Amino acid sequence: MEQVDVIIPAYKPDQKFLTLIDKLTHQSVPINQIIVMNTEQKYFDRLVYGTSFSKEHHKIMVRHLSKREFDHGRTRNQGVKYSEADYFIMMTQDAIPADAYMVEQLLAKLRQEKVAAAYARQLPDEKCSEEERYARHFNYPPESRMKDQKDLPDLGIKTFFCSNVCAAYNRKIFDSLGGFVKHTIFNEDMLYAAKAVEAGYTIAYAADAQVYHSHDYTNRQQFHRNFDLGVSQADHPEVFAKYPSESEGFRMVKGLVAHLKEKKLKRRIPHVLWQSACKYGGYLLGKNYRKLPRRLVMSMTSDRTYWMR
Repeated sequence: MEQVDVIIPAYKPDQKFLTLIDKLTHQSVPINQIIVMNTEQKYFDRLVYGTSFSKEHHKIMVRHLSKREFDHGRTRNQGVKYSEADYFIMMTQDAIPADAYMVEQLLAKLRQEKVAAAYARQLPDEKCSEEERYARHFNYPPESRMKDQKDLPDLGIKTFFCSNVCAAYNRKIFDSLGGFVKHTIFNEDMLYAAKAVEAGYTIAYAADAQVYHSHDYTNRQQFHRNFDLGVSQADHPEVFAKYPSESEGFRMVKGLVAHLKEKKLKRRIPHVLWQSACKYGGYLLGKNYRKLPRRLVMSMTSDRTYWMR
């Protein structure tokens, strides 16, 4: 019988993490094991102290590591090594399944021939901003899609779009392709998807598999995140030099401005333009990080420990 595991990197988990675990234990397709790769044990212990977490969730394996040891690619690869399942699902600690069929819908796509990975649709949280709602819809539309090499001329970099906020993987294909890149500040999911597509496999977007996941980042946070995004693209020109992502960003901003006008929220447009400038400025600086003093790089990144490994 086929088995599926869920792997969750965690850092300072909160109540939302406990909600995620509860939702995962009530899926229509039973999960064999939940593997938590937790950074800094003290934060996890603080969350579950005095509770019956361990007794209630006996299918959970928790592995602790230090912040200095964490890496987006390597840590996830380590989590996969603890799994013997045919399929595994990568999730983040703040993604909440929208219903009991998330796993079932992901596996329906993943079982199709030559599908290496299938990622879920991300829905906005109830209280998030109109800008974030638009961004969720822009990146995660209601229609499912299969993406492979023939889509590159039309979709470009979007062919490789895949998100480990919630994405399922075929273990046999994953192992044959060498897993995630072992040291990366960002984009381990897209880098794997690019490798899979170039090897002749398909990436599936499963719009019927849904999770609630959105953020209202400040301009400062957007700058730091996009700096790291630029760094990851600079470090992997084999993917991002061939298929630049700038045009997608400009297309989203243009669409968002039109959307706000339609919604009679024109007063939000200056904020959108300023935030877009922060994002693009961080991204450009990240792409050119090799030309910058290390002191400046350390002030711009959102992951200082990445540069110390």
